[in-house]
Amino acid sequence: MDYKNAGVDIEAGYQSVELMKKYVKETMRPEVLGGLGGFSGAFSMSAFKNMEKPTLVSGTDGVGTKLKLAFLMNKHDTVGIDCVAMCVNDIACAGGEPLFFLDYIACGKNYPEKIATIVSGVAEGCKQAGAALIGGETAEMPGFYPVDEYDLAGFAVGIVDEKDLITGSDIQDGDTLIGIASSGVHSNGFSLVRKVFRMSEEYLNMYYDCLGSTLGETLITPTKIYVKALRDVRGAGVKIKGCSHITGGGFYENIPRMLPEGMRAVVKKDSYPVLPIFKMLQVDGNISEEMMYNTYNMGIGMVLAVDKKNTDKTMEAIKAAGEMPYIIGSVESGEKGVSIC
Repeated sequence: MDYKNAGVDIEAGYQSVELMKKYVKETMRPEVLGGLGGFSGAFSMSAFKNMEKPTLVSGTDGVGTKLKLAFLMNKHDTVGIDCVAMCVNDIACAGGEPLFFLDYIACGKNYPEKIATIVSGVAEGCKQAGAALIGGETAEMPGFYPVDEYDLAGFAVGIVDEKDLITGSDIQDGDTLIGIASSGVHSNGFSLVRKVFRMSEEYLNMYYDCLGSTLGETLITPTKIYVKALRDVRGAGVKIKGCSHITGGGFYENIPRMLPEGMRAVVKKDSYPVLPIFKMLQVDGNISEEMMYNTYNMGIGMVLAVDKKNTDKTMEAIKAAGEMPYIIGSVESGEKGVSIC
């Protein structure tokens, strides 16, 4: 008896590392010290010594049950983007610049080509965020996961000067709420998605005119990474007063997280186009409108609060970054929370 007979193939692990190296290399930043394969990743902070109070910000998350869709479609090159996005978007919400990322893949059996494909998506997400992929872990766990399934999670670290932290503390009555369009469902609410839609190859391959693609292609679309858009807004001289990443919990849970006590967000439903996939979900699943806004991003992946006088400048900067912004409402004095009308 040996480890391989017990279900863990060490040689496959070595092969996975070799196959992923070319993707990891593309994410490197000058601050990265050493190469892939050590016991830890090293990152120099010397480039940030001129900050008054350099402050580290971090985020960790996974892809959740969206992975079930990847298994069914045998498509593994985009879920890594989702994993990175869920972490770095949270860092960007605090005003931080993502520096580096680490991934964790747990699988029932290590198929090196599949692992390398997953990591290619992680690397693509890191490139979009400007973060280095400085390490990770692939854990082969026979008997714990089915041989054809895996889990994927990650951890990111960023930096911001303390004075530039986005805290929401100075949000006030009259501030404008600007939403940035999402690419679709992103990476939240898939347990409900999988209850509403039949998760079969035949059903996922059905083409819908209203979606402009197959159902599977629409659902697997990776989460948008908003790091560049927020960086460009700040670069345009706009102070972002508050920022909310619309993830699990939708509008009702996430928007209030950026608000101080005594401030209420008022969102106008007709201020932007709700994506067709959400309309399909609501109708096919007989889901109430309130539950939709309490579960999904409904077409808005990030919400910013800015001074009214900076509205146009913010919109222009977001468009220049290649994203689509909408003025979706405003902030009013009142009980902390959100009204959708």
